[in-house]
Amino acid sequence: MKYTQDEINNKLWAAADSSRTTVDGGVFKDYILSFLFYKYISDLHKKEKAKWQERYGDDKERIALKMNNARFRIPEGASFYDIYAQQNKDNIGEIINKALHAIEEANPNSLENLFLADFNSQALGDTMQKNKMLRHLIHDFYTLDLTDVDDDILGNSYMYLIQRFGSDAGKKAGEFFTVRQVARLLAKLAQPKPGDRICDPAMGSGSLLLWAGEEVEAQGSKDYALYGQEKTGSTYNLARMNMFLHGKDSARLEWGDTLNNPLLLENDQLMKFDVVVANPPFSLDKWGDKHLESDKYNRFHRGMPPASKGDYAFISHMVETAKAKSGRVAVIVPHGVLFRGGKEGVIRTALIKENLLDAVIGLPANLFTTTTIPVAILIFDRSREQGGPNASRKDVLFIDASKEFKPAKAQNELTDENIAQIVDTYTHRKEIAKYSHLATPQEIAENDFNLNIPRYVDTFEEEAPVDIKAVQAEITSLDAQLKEVEAQMQAYLKEILK
Repeated sequence: MKYTQDEINNKLWAAADSSRTTVDGGVFKDYILSFLFYKYISDLHKKEKAKWQERYGDDKERIALKMNNARFRIPEGASFYDIYAQQNKDNIGEIINKALHAIEEANPNSLENLFLADFNSQALGDTMQKNKMLRHLIHDFYTLDLTDVDDDILGNSYMYLIQRFGSDAGKKAGEFFTVRQVARLLAKLAQPKPGDRICDPAMGSGSLLLWAGEEVEAQGSKDYALYGQEKTGSTYNLARMNMFLHGKDSARLEWGDTLNNPLLLENDQLMKFDVVVANPPFSLDKWGDKHLESDKYNRFHRGMPPASKGDYAFISHMVETAKAKSGRVAVIVPHGVLFRGGKEGVIRTALIKENLLDAVIGLPANLFTTTTIPVAILIFDRSREQGGPNASRKDVLFIDASKEFKPAKAQNELTDENIAQIVDTYTHRKEIAKYSHLATPQEIAENDFNLNIPRYVDTFEEEAPVDIKAVQAEITSLDAQLKEVEAQMQAYLKEILK
């Protein structure tokens, strides 16, 4: 059956919502998204097998040989449909775990350790509650035929579910979810092009990487490579599934702490990328500064960020992994990064003096599920450094888009028009009154390298001048009317008291 995007989105969320019961959304997402991927690869397997059976009839040996070369291999007895046949057994959670483990073992180079969700976990409730929930889940997914759903629709549905779970999980969502419109904006500002290596060192569920890739595809090319690293195991696996569902099997994703143990290496050195994008955790405490004072990759040569705030640790890593004289960095940061002093001020000053900072873009408050504070996007461009093609560009573009949003019930939203205006202003480096300004190095130095946007973009709106004579005349007129009303009231009272 052919599904529209809205149809499959609605069906998947209905399945997730009806099955969840009392399990927290931040936890349940691992189960529902794992199940979606399980059903997807089972349907692929089913479709592939039917194709070879039609061609080779009863020749099981030839069919098995063909199936061994399939994108994903599913051992006998381990498909979703085998689980469906056993759904009424009391140990259905154990049966699901066993099937998923068999699939991981059958695909060691791609699906190994993918299904971290434990379907027999006590987190799903007591045995009766857990079995009831799993049977609901099995039944709802059984009604979804994914054999004829293309990668774009299914991949978009996966990201739709991540967004819904992100909204549902509130502040817990920050580790795996960046708001769709903000991710789109960041990807556009990063300006990836065909042939680029694109990296997200704090990738979460991988959506930002996919948006960056989509920007390349919008230029008519699929020539790009995706790389990412994520610290949290369950979130790392969400990203892996996200890539598979979008047909990006070749993406290189790593599981580990980017700051303390970067794993995207080449010849024992940090890999270099054309584009680096990220929405790293804001002001991360205890990020590992003491262990990195003698960082073997020399990422912190501009200064060591404070132990209680890891913002400039991520920025330093991103700048050092961007290709010299050409790489670009686009990163979402809290506003404190723009003006805090101390160690952060030292690093910020060094980045500006090296002519790496290209733009500072202020966004509206309350865009994220994780925080209501306004945030900013910093863009660093290594083509501006000495010897780069844009070394002569010395100004920094400041954009104040803090008032450009659509108010919504839970959180504010960036519209397509808001995104288009920001991107157009940045791309053409426009100066627009009360919206953007190109600041010279002298201006920034005079502000002690403080990047607080109101220092550069004056958004003050003068109030209309007050006509004192007109106001006085209106007061006199109102006073006369008041006296007339009071006289009438006195007359009425006299009549009542007679």
